[in-house]
Amino acid sequence: MTRHIRFAAVLCVLLLVALLVNATRLQVFQAADYEDNPANRRQTIARYGQPRGNILVGGRPITGSKDTGEQLRYERTYLDGPLYAPVTGFASQVYGTSLLEDTEDGVLSGADPMLAPFPLLGDLTRARNAGGDVVTTLHEGAQRAAYEGLGGRTGAVAAVEPSSGRILALVSTPSYNPEALSGNGPSVERSWVGLNEDPDKPMLNRAARQTYPPGSTFKVVTAAAALDAGVVTDVDEATDSPDPYRLPGSSTSLTNEAEGCADASLRAAFMWSCNTVFAKLGVRVGVGDLAATAQAFGFNGTGMRIPYAVAPSTFDTSVDAAQLALSAIGQYNTRATPLQMAMVAAAVANGGQVREPYLVERTTRRDGATLDTAGPRPVRQAMHPATAVRLRELMEDVVREGTGTNAAIPGATVGGKTGTAQHGIGNSGTPYAWFVSWAQGERDVEPKVAVAVVVEDADADRGEISGGGDAAPIARAVMEAVLGG
Repeated sequence: MTRHIRFAAVLCVLLLVALLVNATRLQVFQAADYEDNPANRRQTIARYGQPRGNILVGGRPITGSKDTGEQLRYERTYLDGPLYAPVTGFASQVYGTSLLEDTEDGVLSGADPMLAPFPLLGDLTRARNAGGDVVTTLHEGAQRAAYEGLGGRTGAVAAVEPSSGRILALVSTPSYNPEALSGNGPSVERSWVGLNEDPDKPMLNRAARQTYPPGSTFKVVTAAAALDAGVVTDVDEATDSPDPYRLPGSSTSLTNEAEGCADASLRAAFMWSCNTVFAKLGVRVGVGDLAATAQAFGFNGTGMRIPYAVAPSTFDTSVDAAQLALSAIGQYNTRATPLQMAMVAAAVANGGQVREPYLVERTTRRDGATLDTAGPRPVRQAMHPATAVRLRELMEDVVREGTGTNAAIPGATVGGKTGTAQHGIGNSGTPYAWFVSWAQGERDVEPKVAVAVVVEDADADRGEISGGGDAAPIARAVMEAVLGG
């Protein structure tokens, strides 16, 4: 009898060991495979079983969560959804996440193990913690001023703080309400199809993910290259530039919208945006130095994230002399996002230094305890400090008495540059109206904001002045909002 009891005990121990081994195999070694299996809905149910953390602007949530009482219980809601869509993106139960909702999903959904009071224990238990919050760098007044300024027109605005790289506004129009994609009902699919088939592309983030020919706003870069290279040593000296200017090696002549560009000084050419002067300067500077300056500003970079990816702005380095002349005035293959051109204006305002832009100030737990902060941003010297001082003067002239007077703010120092970018086959498209600028308040020790505005469907028949007529008032409103606090 005793022998049978021992035999049964050993068998029970072996069965227990086998059970433990199998449980370990399933719960440890194969857990990820089961979690990722499309047939396993537990993770999805858990993901939407609690409210999502919020995205904050100026300390105020611009997102929320709605209890539907369904199996996928909580759906995402948005306050002023179209206003902030280029920042938040969407969080959909069907179509996933985009933009900040995507890059910060671990914190917002509660999946980030750092949200646990004891992170190592959280890894072992695989428990889902309450979603954390994402605090943005946005200035609510600047964001709203940019959105309202664009109105019903197609375009984008980007604004940054020159000294830090903090993004103060990021607007793209036409926009959409991300809440239309939040749930999982039939209306969500209809909204998705409608938004993707809309020829106006409301889900396109034009401020950070669409590149345009920058037109004459690129002359800021060309002027910086010419001054740094010593091609121009006196901004008031005649440049020996003909009007019209025949592009090297071709029979094509470049003309100007403005009068008095023949042999104009750099100061006058910048103030009235003389194409002929800057095209010839670009050729004199050479592709190597002009490309190097453009790259120092951020062109041809491929890794910019804010934290979501930004489309690279480009300056073609494989050009002949005629193409280089056009590139120097922001045409040919030169392409830039509004965010990149805001960085160009910010570098002028910041003594020639470029700060990498960023959109997230910090992430926090639900109780407000900080998880992570942006920290100091890398600095890149785009031009000599003395060159930046000269360019500040030139940009101030544009606003004081040149093509950018519509950007002037009483009591503040404002610098700017207008632009009209040709595009389409044979330049047949309606030109894009551009304006880049920076502003410093009367009591500020340094410029507080740099802005870039592009309007795609502006009334741009008047060449360079259209940038001042269509885009400059929008930039002024954004700058006023920031300077006003």
